[in-house]
Amino acid sequence: MIEPRFPITAEEIDAVVADFYAFVRQHPGLGPVFAAHVTDWPAHEAKIAGFWRNAILFERSYDGNPMQVHKTAGNVRPGMFEPWLGLFDMVLRRNLRPEQAEAWSALAHRIGQGLRAGLVESSTRGIPNLRDGPRLS
Repeated sequence: MIEPRFPITAEEIDAVVADFYAFVRQHPGLGPVFAAHVTDWPAHEAKIAGFWRNAILFERSYDGNPMQVHKTAGNVRPGMFEPWLGLFDMVLRRNLRPEQAEAWSALAHRIGQGLRAGLVESSTRGIPNLRDGPRLS
């Protein structure tokens, strides 16, 4: 059996996910983005809890592709990750012991950084970046 990334239970993960999405639904910027795609909140929360149980507990309870989902949503922008992560960090602190919240936050920020980078790359594809090219004297 693989040891979890940090000590936490599946029930604690489920509670964080449920609390987070309760706040997301009320958030003026994030709520409409999620509402455009999520019609069954319990199913969405179960899927995301499975993602986190896989990422933290190595349960293999998630088989989606977060990068593809965020790219194809059409309304997810790189600038949305900061408020998302800020809200997530607040929920982590509300629900977990400090060491759990810190460890999960670090993981969430790494994942968010990767998603943000993937969205920026896909949104600028086809537009040359002239600043990084060779300089002519």
